Amino acid sequence: MNQYLKYFGITLLVILIDQAVKMWVHFEMDFGTPGQIQVFGDWFKLHYTTNPGMAFGMELGTEYGKLILTSFRLLAMFGIGYYLYYIISQKQHPIYILCIAMILGGAIGNLVDSIFYGVWLQNAPYNAPTPWFHGQVVDMFYIDIWEGYLPEWIPLVGGDYTALWPIFNIADASIFVSVGIILIFQKRFFPDKKEEESLEQEESIEQKISEE
Repeated sequence: MNQYLKYFGITLLVILIDQAVKMWVHFEMDFGTPGQIQVFGDWFKLHYTTNPGMAFGMELGTEYGKLILTSFRLLAMFGIGYYLYYIISQKQHPIYILCIAMILGGAIGNLVDSIFYGVWLQNAPYNAPTPWFHGQVVDMFYIDIWEGYLPEWIPLVGGDYTALWPIFNIADASIFVSVGIILIFQKRFFPDKKEEESLEQEESIEQKISEE
């Protein structure tokens, strides 16, 4: 039981930190460029903006696209939650379990925005059929590598004013960092049978030495 409380507690901690930062940004910062705060020089800033859709501002181009997206996030939350419970019970690698716990926290953090912020913060798009499930995700961390107008010859995005790096939040960072760790250390988290047997033998030898 302690293991379940520990890892689901990490999920809860990510949610609480994410929501606390978003509330601070909403109530203490002005929206957009006028409220921008420089943190480290000109390259790392706090910039209050909202994201109505998926990552990088992409949206599903239908009237009920946001509702579909939020519903999918809700289902994904339960799926990830069950998977976290399962891998804890299977006693998988603790760092891998930690990463899944942080991914779950990030997913729930942004889900709270989508479900409730249209009502709590009244930030649903003006044409939303209902404020529920149509809230916009609050973003604030801005790594300003480059921004300006892209050349016209670039397909799809040419001629638009854009920033080279997207603006993100604690939930996004939690997911991104966790996925990165899993990709980098996947061989350690998912060893093949020979490596797994070798690790088990090493653990058995270490246990015998400690007992002696």
